[in-house]
Amino acid sequence: MNKKCVLYDRECISCNECNMCDLNQKKVCDNCMKCVLGDNNFTSVKIDSIEKPQK
Repeated sequence: MNKKCVLYDRECISCNECNMCDLNQKKVCDNCMKCVLGDNNFTSVKIDSIEKPQK
């Protein structure tokens, strides 16, 4: 079974867009947490829903 894209309603096409930094779109995320802990406009993430994988 193919992976589902986390950004769009489609199968994963390995575009790597989901791994890009929110602060610098030319950089791959390295989990520095500056987007959450730094001097930015947001300090939280809103979760709309939680989906469990189908068996």
